[in-house]
Amino acid sequence: MSAEPGPSTPSHAPRGPRGIFDPQLLSACISCGFCLPVCPTYAVTKAEADSPRGRITLMRALEEGRLDTDDPALAAQAGRCLGCRRCETVCPAGVRYGELLEQWRDHQWRGLHSPVVAGALRAGVRVTPGLAAAGAVRGAARTTGAADPLRPHLMLGCLERSLFPRVSRAVLKFVPEADVPAGQGCCGALHAHNGSSVEAAAMAARLGETMPGTIVSTSGGCAAYLAHQLGEGRVQEISQFLLARWEADPSRMPRLRRLEIEGRPARVGLQDSCQLRNGLGVVAPPRELIRRVADYVELPSAAVCCGGAGTYSMLQPELSRTILKPRLEQASELGLDYLVALNVVCTRQLRQGVRRAGLQVQVLHLVELLELALED
Repeated sequence: MSAEPGPSTPSHAPRGPRGIFDPQLLSACISCGFCLPVCPTYAVTKAEADSPRGRITLMRALEEGRLDTDDPALAAQAGRCLGCRRCETVCPAGVRYGELLEQWRDHQWRGLHSPVVAGALRAGVRVTPGLAAAGAVRGAARTTGAADPLRPHLMLGCLERSLFPRVSRAVLKFVPEADVPAGQGCCGALHAHNGSSVEAAAMAARLGETMPGTIVSTSGGCAAYLAHQLGEGRVQEISQFLLARWEADPSRMPRLRRLEIEGRPARVGLQDSCQLRNGLGVVAPPRELIRRVADYVELPSAAVCCGGAGTYSMLQPELSRTILKPRLEQASELGLDYLVALNVVCTRQLRQGVRRAGLQVQVLHLVELLELALED
């Protein structure tokens, strides 16, 4: 890996709190180091700066005026964190690291300091008519007009509807009564994770007004962000929704066959969505649904970020591929036929990695796998 930029000495004496971070959130960290072993970037580099503890140390130096905003260590580390929030699951002090990272990027990625890729994507997903047109051209689920508050609403991911349009169409085979409200914009997750959390919250609120009632999301990251903004009672990720629905009323479950490959049960692994697992604590539902149609095989690294992480694979391509590599090696060693994802960015990251590695495993979204198992 390339050498990490070191912190520079500020040209002035410390000047007290700058108001960049919530002081209670920033003071919660006790620097115990429990986060180090579970941090994907620290696992690769073994550099303290590439750990949550190291980044919080930099945040404190920024907040207290001991480092200038343009310090190279700050500029580098604001973009090297995946934002997977795995550190939160082992933190004995309950540090809400994801919120600290959003506050850091809100400050660090302002104006000309914003990475070009992040700025371009933020601008692109603001154009709701453009998202709708792209989805229509690519053949995503058709919108059904104004939302009916009494029906579950299928949320069309801002990028998923054009990159993977089959996903939204598959959902309607399992939830035929769902509507697909017109006028859906971005949920704001992309903005929140890329330096524009205030605008992100406004986007989430607008989406909540467009779709009053239960929102069903096919993206773990979007579901976690919307649940944080609108309340968990309003938002369900598709595996949560389907499992609860079928357990409450088994008659609503369609006839599903066991998937086979050359006369044997299909072997299927899962890549967890970081925000879904670490932010909402959703772990069992996708695994249970896979077990209903195939032999589920747990990847040792299923709970570790795949390196996609929103814009991360574009901002940090070398580190992103290094983080992904164990997943591909394990998929090959375990003889997987399918590798299931729960998020559009994860699907893209895994498909590109499988293609580069020349593996035979097929990467599918969960509902695409279930669709394969539908009996005619």
